[in-house]
Amino acid sequence: MMSGENKRLYSPAVVKGIIDKHGFRFSKSLGQNFLIDGNIIDRIVEGANIKDEDGIIEIGPGIGTLTQKLCESAEKVVAIELDNNLLPILEETLGDYSNLEVVHGDVLKVDINKIIEEKLEGRKVKVVANLPYYITTPIIMKLLEENLKIDKIVVMVQKEVALRMKATPGNKDYGALSIAVQYYSKPEIIVDVPKNVFMPRPNVDSAVIMLSVYPEPIIRVKDEKLFFRVVKAAFGKRRKTLLNALDSGIELKKEEIGLILEKSGIDPIRRGETLSITEFARIADEIYAVVNNY
Repeated sequence: MMSGENKRLYSPAVVKGIIDKHGFRFSKSLGQNFLIDGNIIDRIVEGANIKDEDGIIEIGPGIGTLTQKLCESAEKVVAIELDNNLLPILEETLGDYSNLEVVHGDVLKVDINKIIEEKLEGRKVKVVANLPYYITTPIIMKLLEENLKIDKIVVMVQKEVALRMKATPGNKDYGALSIAVQYYSKPEIIVDVPKNVFMPRPNVDSAVIMLSVYPEPIIRVKDEKLFFRVVKAAFGKRRKTLLNALDSGIELKKEEIGLILEKSGIDPIRRGETLSITEFARIADEIYAVVNNY
């Protein structure tokens, strides 16, 4: 077993020794890429501004290269790991850390609220992770949509996805994901990450993004599902004007949509990628009023 006073798990030689000893094979289907750079790990932990009394949820700890630093920084760490083959490795590499609990399961199916209530009760909770890139968006949206008591989400993601999360109106990266993330949180890219800090190396560049979660969504809308339907419709046909895009995606007559846009103070020939989150909210609320005869 290793403790904080022994070898750093992120050392490439240590990582190779562990995976060779256990005959571990990286799973492409699980998007496994282990961090092997201490500076990046430090930047992630610093970015999360972890305090001694904090509780941390980590998703996909791997062999524990980031987990080790989290255990040394926070009061309690709960790591959710899907790959059964990594459980005995984590027991070996991090078994000395009494403040770590490993949960075997799929983060998309696990009851995170239950984890917070039963294992991290009373602590400020932060999610810190090197996310599998193939399911980044579903994980992020689960964390934001389920109204969890989470203060910050600090995650390594594909750089392209990080840029989409923080994009503003008029930017080429601006889209439905930008709106969804910014509805619930304030995104900030902490550091760009090159390919060579992973084992094995991914095919894409990465970035660490911090989402500071709002206590309540940044705007109030009359119907949240309708709001996101409007956003999805607007970005579903990017080359169409807003009038035509909504005509295709919202079950109202074109004339009614035109009147709704007029009431919202929005030019119908604008395109979805030019609208702010507040403008989308105005449109959604006007649609709600029409549908419900307000």
